[in-house]
Amino acid sequence: MSFIAEPLGRLLLMVYGIVGNYGIAIIIFTILVKMIMIPLTIKQTKSMKNMQEIQPKIKEIQKKYQNDKEKMNEKVMELYKEHNVNPFGGCLPLLIQFPIIIGLFTVLRQPENYGIAQEIVEAGFLWMPSLSAPDPWILPVLAGATTYLSSKTMSSAKGAGGQQESMQKMMLYFFPLMIFWWGRSFPAGLTLYWVVSNLFQTVQQLAIHRPASLLPHKGSEAK
Repeated sequence: MSFIAEPLGRLLLMVYGIVGNYGIAIIIFTILVKMIMIPLTIKQTKSMKNMQEIQPKIKEIQKKYQNDKEKMNEKVMELYKEHNVNPFGGCLPLLIQFPIIIGLFTVLRQPENYGIAQEIVEAGFLWMPSLSAPDPWILPVLAGATTYLSSKTMSSAKGAGGQQESMQKMMLYFFPLMIFWWGRSFPAGLTLYWVVSNLFQTVQQLAIHRPASLLPHKGSEAK
């Protein structure tokens, strides 16, 4: 991932050169990277929303043709075509974002490899004596809580059912606990990135969904 980590490392170093504080640099750096990825996130969110909206019709087809898998698949594909939905539309943005996330983790776990001096990383920030050492409680708790908040905002459980819904609910509670546990061993700088990233993601998702919720319903328009 060096071809991704290198430019990210230079960006973080440039931001630090402007603000002169490693903790603030991580916060600004995180926001900049998340802003760059906004088009991909919006595309992924819209694709997931479109899939969610046609889930009831897919269930009807599955129930109707449960004994004829070939016919069922044919009807489902017709439904995708009718509603202009790509079942893999949410995967491509995610696949593009994944290497970027790995690159971010690489930079923030070993920032000294990208021109950021060790004494800069070891400087204190807020209540933390060093951003190179793990914060045992406060930051991991914030990481777990914001992970839950972000997952809850993005959750499509209402459009799911059965085993899929159960899996989503399990991940909704299990993943934050896992992030909390990891956060107790990660460098505080990396956990700080995760907290800021989750907060940005939550606000972004609320902003994406809010305009649709403000639109008048068809029934009210008819009146």
